Amino acid sequence: MVVGGEDQKPLPKIAAAFEALAEVATSGDAAMELGPFSLACAHVSVCFRCLGIAFKFVEKDYVTKVDDLIEASKSITTLSNMIELDIQQDCVRQNGSHTRNLLRVKRGLDMVRVLCEEIVKLEGDSLRDAASLSYHNVFALHHGWAIQKAVAATMYGLPSKSQLFERLNQDENSVKVEMQRFIRASVPVIQYIEELFNSRQLGIDW
Repeated sequence: MVVGGEDQKPLPKIAAAFEALAEVATSGDAAMELGPFSLACAHVSVCFRCLGIAFKFVEKDYVTKVDDLIEASKSITTLSNMIELDIQQDCVRQNGSHTRNLLRVKRGLDMVRVLCEEIVKLEGDSLRDAASLSYHNVFALHHGWAIQKAVAATMYGLPSKSQLFERLNQDENSVKVEMQRFIRASVPVIQYIEELFNSRQLGIDW
């Protein structure tokens, strides 16, 4: 399964989109617009897709949440405004709220970031340890025992590192370059989102 069409080489597009967001996140005074953010997040879904059946449930949940943010961006300009509207309507923690979905998307980005960090330094061809670590560090605390057990079982269905690179349609060196770009850019973006929650005493562990 090689990614085709406009996403034939998705990693450069992902990295560039997050570098643009990182400029906003580190500017100190600019508000991050919901439209560019949600579209950048949509590009990331291909990373879950390339991992195959092992992360199919994560991909499905992530895509649903991103689609909600894309729809919200048609009437809401910034991430900050979106959260404030949910606060005013007292629906921040309700299932399906934009703010709740933003938090879930943030976790998806965080998992991809950790996974990329592990792949960049990976010497062998198995992705099992890298994927297990990224899942454990980000999602495990928020999933019950049954889901964690199911995820552990699907890790055996992961592609190898070389298969993943083939699906991304790039060689190992170019993949690592683009992953490092994404890692650097995603960190301030993720921190920006966390600050939106923490500055309003909403917390991020729910």
